[in-house]
Amino acid sequence: MFENFRVFETEFAGRKMTFETGKMCCQAGGSVLVRYGETTVLVNATASAKPRDGIDFLPLSVDFEEKLYAVGKIPGSFLKREGRPSDKAVLSSRVVDRPIRPLFPKDMRNDVSVVMTVLSVDPDCVPEIAGMIGASMALSISDIPWNGPIAGINVGLVDGEIILTPNAEQRQKSDLQLTVAGTAEKVCMIEAGANEVDDDTMLEAIMKGFAEVQKMVAFIKEVQAEIGKPKFTFESQEIDHDLFEAIKDEFIADVRAAMDTDDKNVRDERMRPIYDRLHAEYDEKYPEQGAMLDECIYKLQKFVVRRWLLDDGKRVDGRGMDEIRPLDAEVGIIPRVHGSGMFTRGQTQVLTIATLGTIREAQILDGIDEQTSKRYIHQYNMPSYSVGETRPSRGPGRREIGHGALAERALEPVIPSVEEFPYTLRLVSEVLSSNGSTSQGSICGSTLALMDAGVPIKAPVAGISCGLITEGDRWMTMVDIQGVEDFFGDMDFKVGGTKKGITAIQMDLKIDGLTPEIIKEAFAKTHKARNYILDEVMLKAIPAPRPELSKYAPKMLSMTIDPDKIREVIGSGGKTIQKICAECNVKIDIEDDGHVFVSAIDIDDCRAAINIIETIVNDPEVGAIYKGVVTRLMNFGAFVEIAPGKEGLVHISKLDSKRVEKVEDVVSVGDEILVMVTEIDQQGRINLSRKDAIAKMEAKKEGKE
Repeated sequence: MFENFRVFETEFAGRKMTFETGKMCCQAGGSVLVRYGETTVLVNATASAKPRDGIDFLPLSVDFEEKLYAVGKIPGSFLKREGRPSDKAVLSSRVVDRPIRPLFPKDMRNDVSVVMTVLSVDPDCVPEIAGMIGASMALSISDIPWNGPIAGINVGLVDGEIILTPNAEQRQKSDLQLTVAGTAEKVCMIEAGANEVDDDTMLEAIMKGFAEVQKMVAFIKEVQAEIGKPKFTFESQEIDHDLFEAIKDEFIADVRAAMDTDDKNVRDERMRPIYDRLHAEYDEKYPEQGAMLDECIYKLQKFVVRRWLLDDGKRVDGRGMDEIRPLDAEVGIIPRVHGSGMFTRGQTQVLTIATLGTIREAQILDGIDEQTSKRYIHQYNMPSYSVGETRPSRGPGRREIGHGALAERALEPVIPSVEEFPYTLRLVSEVLSSNGSTSQGSICGSTLALMDAGVPIKAPVAGISCGLITEGDRWMTMVDIQGVEDFFGDMDFKVGGTKKGITAIQMDLKIDGLTPEIIKEAFAKTHKARNYILDEVMLKAIPAPRPELSKYAPKMLSMTIDPDKIREVIGSGGKTIQKICAECNVKIDIEDDGHVFVSAIDIDDCRAAINIIETIVNDPEVGAIYKGVVTRLMNFGAFVEIAPGKEGLVHISKLDSKRVEKVEDVVSVGDEILVMVTEIDQQGRINLSRKDAIAKMEAKKEGKE
């Protein structure tokens, strides 16, 4: 029945990987079922027969579909089906999109769709890599014009040893979470989170991963040669060469004059009359080529910028190749929030707000990986006004989610552990003005906000980008690229880190890849720039985390109790813990392992609650003084509760320092009194004394104790 069914098998980083094609999804342009361990991903690539009209870009969509049945879960929503993609799925889509997009023909406008559907997950074999390699295989054997193949790999660093495709246990211990993608000749995508890994180790890890990637690329080429379909012929949308040359000759002087400024707004203002004059002169000759005319001016701007850089060593704003735009950093600029920091680099400006919350406010994750929650959250917003445009806000897009995740990854290694700092942390970066490198600005702004909030981070983190211009064998890099250099250049190499080492990388390319020499130079330049930003700007604004939290932030204390005592703290139906929360005006979170977190606006309320919990879980000590509540009156004395569920008797002779005729003469039910534990008998009954407690407290006041 399945005449075209084929199975191809290879070894990838020590594990078997198989590709099945010709049995499923036979109407897709290219389809492959990837099996890696017990991880199974179905990948389909399809293109439209005709180009989309009126656009000047390749309409490529890449989707990574997380199916909860892949890990034996039923969705928790009311509809019991998967909804919008999770942030993790969006990030997985982006990590596949970046290496494959530059390899499509620049002049193709046919819609292309790549869909990766995760059918099952083996924790030791991450589905993102299976999906990326599957996407490369599906595109290679399809009829879609594409200049691949590529392949990708995960790399870890465990106890100083570089590990290819680390398993679940190794990933937990790894100081590096690196994804590398490449073609047969060059590295074309890098994404990393790292625990302050030095430049040389990072480069070594990239190149070891790339060497394994090259083997997979060679295998995909063999499969393509055997079963690949002929590529279809598409209607080229390349601009007319003669038209471009005519526009270039007429307008190049004006474009050069317009582009020669360090102010993006001035540049845009100067370019408007050039577009107007172009259309006034050429619209009648080319009535249906309005988009083509705009593309000619865009290409002319690109030509000017690249010639300045390659031929004259000149940047648009007049800076040197390693010169950073003017910098500024401020903290504490927003009242009542728990922490705030604003970082400005040229016309890029990011304001980050830090909010501290209780452990129970950690984000719950419902996805296909093993992480179920996170207590450090970073979110990024870039409204239209930041670039002088007008469009309604519709929530975060893929770019915003990606930039937020990059900043989160950069700062995560320096966030104190829950034992050191028992808080949930939410950072929100608001882009106020954008002219390139806003994601790196959000890293700097977030460091400032965390330090302003009093979070004891292990080290400050800064972020910087490195650009690239290539022409044949010629290439040059430049630090701190602005928007125009990003648009018309070949690379945006973003690196976040401390003085000690790298904490995050994200590399976007518009060419087919990078050589080791380019990567090494990018590391060296970004490291030097990070140190400059930290020393000369950020640490001058705030040299260390504030010693105290904001008065508006919740105060938090933690303790550890025997897990067997948890039920005593909670009480029947939650009565005990609810009573502590109400009396002390606190919130209490108890984890299964016995960790207890108490939060309140007033630290004294936290201490009071901790004292009560300690009294519940620990046996009362003879000689210790407690504040208790009178619960019952008897002829022979009063019963006093010193902790929920722990009650003792104050004999009438121990109620006061003078003789007491009636218990009611001294105390009433509901009174709060100080008592001392004088005895715990063999049956566990507690005897208390108000008289001895008063005497001890008076002695302390007089300095006799």
